[in-house]
Amino acid sequence: MHRSSVTFFLAASLLVSANSSADARVDYLLHCAGCHLPDGSGVPPDMPSLRGDPGKIVSLPQGRDYLLRVPGASQALLDNADLAQVVNYMMTEFNRDSLPADFKPFTEKEVAEARGRVLADPAKLRAELWEQYEARETTLLQ
Repeated sequence: MHRSSVTFFLAASLLVSANSSADARVDYLLHCAGCHLPDGSGVPPDMPSLRGDPGKIVSLPQGRDYLLRVPGASQALLDNADLAQVVNYMMTEFNRDSLPADFKPFTEKEVAEARGRVLADPAKLRAELWEQYEARETTLLQ
């Protein structure tokens, strides 16, 4: 691991906050930023960006479920309440411009239910969801 990466993770782990939004940011940095980067941009195509696209697919029936079942989320060493907060942070921080107007924050119960169902092929489901989103948008524009 590079010195700057070690320094980054040590600094992030030392942050302390009473605010759940700040706690969610710290948890994001500790559990997600190693692959998706601190700004959520990822390293496509191997590590998808968390910016923009999740805000679009969350409006699909399977989209919310997908975001909680991807291996990085479902297997994170966070309890259900903390994971809900991290995903909500990700949605509002990186996707505020693409979130549907009726977006409802993820709940601890929703996370618990989703985590129990293993997602065998996240890339395939992501591609299917994106096709559904684009088809819906095309229909709305007609």
